[in-house]
Amino acid sequence: MNQTPELQRAALRLRLREQRRQLGPRQRMLAAQGLRQTLAALPALARADRVAGYWACQGEIPLNLVLADIEARKQSYWLPRLAPGRKLQFARWRGGDTVVANRYGIPEPAASAPTIDVLKLDIVLLPLVAFDACGNRLGSGGGYYDRTLAACKLLPQADRPLLVGVAHHFQQLGRLDAQPWDVPLDFVATERQLIDCTTQRSAK
Repeated sequence: MNQTPELQRAALRLRLREQRRQLGPRQRMLAAQGLRQTLAALPALARADRVAGYWACQGEIPLNLVLADIEARKQSYWLPRLAPGRKLQFARWRGGDTVVANRYGIPEPAASAPTIDVLKLDIVLLPLVAFDACGNRLGSGGGYYDRTLAACKLLPQADRPLLVGVAHHFQQLGRLDAQPWDVPLDFVATERQLIDCTTQRSAK
């Protein structure tokens, strides 16, 4: 029996999240090191003032080494926090600041941490479950990033943050069907390469 697109996406999520969770500590450490080198090839990151990231969970590539570089450059760092309307707000965070677990068990900045309008961020490093070279992204299914970043679809690059997906190389698919609500990525960074999705889209 053929699966519906929704069931296919659900099956993809299960398979790739499980593959991610199976990574051992050494593999995760090597992925973090590779990601640091990959993102060093993105000049916009070095020039940014305000960078948003994520707290890695369920085998996502940790950003601890990238964060060390961000703090060394005196850039401000922002983490997502659950907000009303199944959206995210980005709150200021420094290494050692208090975090609290949200309803999904993911650490996020305390309620007292200052927040920023997402459109005032320079770069958003966001996790994903699967992606293709054109910047189509399969998330965890909650739609939090798509709702939060929806305004980015209507704005030129100069007026919105650069969207950079972060993933292990095995999370790349040959093609991922885009949904009407999806917000395409500008780049994807894996532990092996930096993919310019805007170039890939323009070549189609």
